[in-house]
Amino acid sequence: MDIVSTLGLTNFVVQFSRISMYPFFDMAHYTLSIMKLKEQPGAVDVAHRSPIACWFSGMLCCFGGAILASVLLGEPPIEPFTNNRNIILASVIWYLIFYCPYDKFYKCCNFLPSKLFIAGMKEVTRARKIVGGVKDAHSRYRNGWLAVIAVGWAKGAGSGLIANFEQLVRGVWIPERNELLRMSYGTKVTLIGAVLFTLQQMNYLPITRHNLIFLYTMFVVSTEVAMVLFNIHHSPFAPMEVALYHMAFSWQSTSTEPTESHFKAETSDKREALGAQCPASLGATSEESENIKRRRTKKAE
Repeated sequence: MDIVSTLGLTNFVVQFSRISMYPFFDMAHYTLSIMKLKEQPGAVDVAHRSPIACWFSGMLCCFGGAILASVLLGEPPIEPFTNNRNIILASVIWYLIFYCPYDKFYKCCNFLPSKLFIAGMKEVTRARKIVGGVKDAHSRYRNGWLAVIAVGWAKGAGSGLIANFEQLVRGVWIPERNELLRMSYGTKVTLIGAVLFTLQQMNYLPITRHNLIFLYTMFVVSTEVAMVLFNIHHSPFAPMEVALYHMAFSWQSTSTEPTESHFKAETSDKREALGAQCPASLGATSEESENIKRRRTKKAE
């Protein structure tokens, strides 16, 4: 199955898998992560009220994957903050996005051609992070499939998985936005990538690592660029998820439809009751007003 070799792209793919992410690809990752943070409700107010909290929240968005992977591997969660050049680069981008005069930097990055370019570059880093997490976990847990997949998933989508903690830093607590309850596209595609790279690492997938990195990167880049270009907010995996759910998890009848019909019946009954009570209450008030008028006329006589 070597589509890459048949196309004569072997040398290009090998060089692509070895390209350094610092500084340009990391810069795109930090830029898009902090831009999404700024678009959160109340984030700008926090930036003006408490710059320290906003900065720490931005660092969690940028290095959340490394922090969560360090926790899963039993390493200090502050380990990612020892890389001074990445911290300084992310801090400079955070400052420009939140505090640049007239919001010029954010507007330039949010301009559609710039945003397409930044989104594509950010997705290039996704495969590298997953591969790094899978390799670190596999060196410790040779036969631990779930452990390797979990670390690779955390390394690639940690900022989304720890979103509740990041919200707490900004003084927001929204438990219903838990990423495991409502998984975003990035979390889902990272989980798929973690499974694929784990299978490849354990020699169950007949493909070389650099070829898998190239194919996976091209897929996520093209998908992300198309989503940004056409302003698509829902997951492109939705039809497959629905089909998979019906095949695997809908054999036993659920109680969602009865509860919905019961709720509709209750609301209709309540509306009928309110409609019946309204004329009666109007009649009662009219009778009371007539009695008050009669008493006043008697007192006047």
